[in-house]
Amino acid sequence: MQGVKLAFTTIVSTRELAAHAADARWVVVDCRFKLADEDWGAREYQLAHVPGAAYAHLGHDLSSAPDGTNGRHPLPNPDTLINTFGRLGIANGMQVVAYDQDSGMFASRLWWLLRWMGHDSVAVLDGGFASWMSEHRPAASGNGARPATRFTGAPRADMTAGVVDVATLVNRQDALLIDARAPERFRGEIEPVDRVAGHIPGAANHFFQQNLDAQGAFRSPDDLRTRLSGTLAGISPDHVVCYCGSGVSACHNLLALEHAGLRGAKLYAGSWSEWSSDPARPVARSTTQT
Repeated sequence: MQGVKLAFTTIVSTRELAAHAADARWVVVDCRFKLADEDWGAREYQLAHVPGAAYAHLGHDLSSAPDGTNGRHPLPNPDTLINTFGRLGIANGMQVVAYDQDSGMFASRLWWLLRWMGHDSVAVLDGGFASWMSEHRPAASGNGARPATRFTGAPRADMTAGVVDVATLVNRQDALLIDARAPERFRGEIEPVDRVAGHIPGAANHFFQQNLDAQGAFRSPDDLRTRLSGTLAGISPDHVVCYCGSGVSACHNLLALEHAGLRGAKLYAGSWSEWSSDPARPVARSTTQT
């Protein structure tokens, strides 16, 4: 119906984004990033990006500085984040589309941060820039950011859990910690990044890549609901806290839960990198996936 603005709040297709290419109410943000090469995404953005997209760097824009005890990608200061969103051209009431190279792992961080600050009209581009280019859609080079604007918002306290909160949930029967890392990291067989291998006692493992199908697209809400309900094992979503290595891929699980209609889970932003920084905190390891 003409005049009705549809809000996308979880996933958006390349077709929908292309159809709104000239819509000034839509803001596109490129979140491509590689942990092993932190400047890679910015370089790729300069070479080619969705026309009109701004670039957000995981470390500089979507995180604050780590101090060795607060995790590798701490949440940004809210006032700083408000300025960042305004600089990216995001104003209240606009539809935001976040994308990364493919899986949505990094784009989901921006998705979660915007919702945390009260902006619900944000969605992750299904298949990311890889899908956009595979369909021979237009690309631009250089700087494509839109003019800065004013963003207002405030953190939603019910969307986060701190390390003290998480400590009270260890091995609780009426709540659940969900770890988004690869199974071998969860089990403690390997640990390529953090000081200690293993997971928070009592946590269940739901590797974020399980949210995608064989083609790298998000599974349907029904499929996700079935898979995630198996992980929840009867625990209400609003009694769930998601974590990962540093609070990034956990946002992918939060996006999947939201897309599946399983709402209310929180983010432990410090995640394993914060938890494992204190040797006094308990660590679990297992030989089979939880």
